[in-house]
Amino acid sequence: MKNNTVFEEGRSIEVRHSCEVLVAGGGIAGIAAAIAAARNGKDVILLEREYALGGMATLGLITIYLPLDDGEGNQVVFGLGEELLKLSILHGAEAKYPKAWLEGGTLAEKIENRYVVQYNPHLFALEAERLMVKLGVRILYGTLACGIAKEGDWISEVFIENKSGRAAIRADSYIDCTGDADLCSMSGAKTVLHSRGNALASWYYYYTEGNVKLKMFGLADVKPDEDTSIGGAGGPAQVDKIASGRFSGVDGEELSRAVLDAHEKMYRDIMESRASAEDLLPVTIPSIPLIRMSRRLEGKYVMSDTENRVYTEDSIGMTGDWRKRGPAYELPYRVLYCDEITNLLAAGRCISVDEGMWDITRVIPPCAVTGEAAGTAASLTDNFKALDVKELQDRLKSRGVKLHL
Repeated sequence: MKNNTVFEEGRSIEVRHSCEVLVAGGGIAGIAAAIAAARNGKDVILLEREYALGGMATLGLITIYLPLDDGEGNQVVFGLGEELLKLSILHGAEAKYPKAWLEGGTLAEKIENRYVVQYNPHLFALEAERLMVKLGVRILYGTLACGIAKEGDWISEVFIENKSGRAAIRADSYIDCTGDADLCSMSGAKTVLHSRGNALASWYYYYTEGNVKLKMFGLADVKPDEDTSIGGAGGPAQVDKIASGRFSGVDGEELSRAVLDAHEKMYRDIMESRASAEDLLPVTIPSIPLIRMSRRLEGKYVMSDTENRVYTEDSIGMTGDWRKRGPAYELPYRVLYCDEITNLLAAGRCISVDEGMWDITRVIPPCAVTGEAAGTAASLTDNFKALDVKELQDRLKSRGVKLHL
């Protein structure tokens, strides 16, 4: 009987690229981090395992840019969080155009209609890419971060795999925007898995009666025991429940099974719909699994959803609660870094928050806020534990970010 392990002989790995700031993950947080670092004069490389930018917001077809406001008529997300919303509808909104917010509406109109929009994912991905290229960001598509080399508590290189084989990238600072805290986990930083995992979802676009429509197929934005309408986003949007099981999002075989299950359920849904609408055809389906909360950093500070409207001295921006009106949060710099690794930050859905806050910070607006803060911080230092937060805040404010409620 053969041994069920095999020895991979040690080898020297070429340091194929170097930069000042390496961003892993090209979703909304990664886009914001790369833009912020590049605008502040840094040489930036962005790694993206797929072949387009935007992650869940484009490849996953979760095409609702959730609210930039608190539901009471007050905008709380500024800077790149708002700039990217406007970029997403540069060629027109698909639905939920926020006229009150973009065309000088009254307070009553802003309260009635939150600052939210539905956009075209393909145009958004292309416009984001064009902006990154214009800023000089080097994008490596089809590239996966698969290992870390360290010198003490510093990351010296990140190992990558793509069609060119295995190589290494050397940077001064590293930003984990993978959504699953991959760099954090590989580097030895403390990480935490979400206790409940992810519900199955597979949103898709379809054509019928001369129109292209979005089918929000599966629980992607609400938990199985909650109402299936996306509340507070300019009117309820119904989402079907398609499965009761949940998956972690960080297991390769499990992810494959989840995608296969989602595809089968989506296929059946399309066939059932065609029975009453023969002209109905799918236009596009997700090219990535719809992961919400998988693994996160256990950082210097773990923020809680109980910190509603609490003044935060080291705030790097704000967010509302996409699920309901009223709550608003100041996001602390301390949720982006950890004690274990000096030159590593997290941004996006893998920042250091408890499970209640995780559901709030995993969506587009706060991902853009934390991404911009991380990219700006990386332009100031490679020692994130010793960063002068006041300097970071001043730099963010100069870019239009508002820090306090």
